[in-house]
Amino acid sequence: MLNFTDRSHIHLHLKRTHLVIVCLLISLQTPALFCSEQSSSPSQTSGQNQANPPANPPAAQSAQPADQGQSSKEGQNNQEGQGDKAAATESKDKSGKSEKSSDKSNDRLFFALPNFLTVENAAHVPPLTAGGKFKLVGRSAFDPVQFVWYAALAGISQAENSEPGFGQGAEGYGKRYGAYIADGTIENFMVGAVFPAMLRQDPRFFQSGKGSFFHRTGYAVSRALVTRTDSGRSAFNYSEIFGSAVSSAISTYSYHPRRTLIGESVSNGVVTLKYAVSDRTLKNTASVWGSQVGYDTITFVIKEFWPDIRRKMQKKQ
Repeated sequence: MLNFTDRSHIHLHLKRTHLVIVCLLISLQTPALFCSEQSSSPSQTSGQNQANPPANPPAAQSAQPADQGQSSKEGQNNQEGQGDKAAATESKDKSGKSEKSSDKSNDRLFFALPNFLTVENAAHVPPLTAGGKFKLVGRSAFDPVQFVWYAALAGISQAENSEPGFGQGAEGYGKRYGAYIADGTIENFMVGAVFPAMLRQDPRFFQSGKGSFFHRTGYAVSRALVTRTDSGRSAFNYSEIFGSAVSSAISTYSYHPRRTLIGESVSNGVVTLKYAVSDRTLKNTASVWGSQVGYDTITFVIKEFWPDIRRKMQKKQ
């Protein structure tokens, strides 16, 4: 999952950069994206050759003994039967390979951010093993583009002087960059691997792709509370709610700033020390928890409509 968490304020709100992403999504949603696609009619194959009886044998063959002609027909039928079995086996192999590869996505949101946890047309996708969940989340969490994304978020945080306890300059930027990497990685693994493995829930987002804009939006928003289990049933999304809560607590109380001295002032011979407010509070932890769930919900909506946007952009090209 993407990590947009910003700790600069206690109350929940969207940063300007996050609003840009949401506005970009809305601007690309034209009415054509939500019209149901007409299914193409299946191609008709000619069956006249199969329906027609075989041609009469040549005169030279008709002169052969009856038993020899019968044995040649049996041999021909055996060859045809073996060919049908080989074709059936080949089709099963191909279908098996497609089923195995259908749960592996190489898609990227806006052709950049990893979108490996989204599954399209997932009617018969097999469940992930516990190890498969960790591998899939690790593939997304340590994607090189993620580190570029965290670097950009750290730069914005530095410019806005959020969490002043980190300070400014190269040292302050390095602390913010490391905090963003840790925040994203911990949340990704807690929500997408640790809790899903323990609770046997599927961390992937299964796109609906059907219905009106409001129906699909409601479906995507509901995925923050409803998920699919490994058995294919719907269940409360404990992985999202509890996983984000645990990751918020770990990051807040382990490496985010305490009450930090950031300067001093002298007035009439009296020295006044200035401190940055500590981030390590229960109120801030709850705020970060709510922010993570909220941003993940926005990400679900983007994932729901991204395939439509991608197809439209590819058609224009």
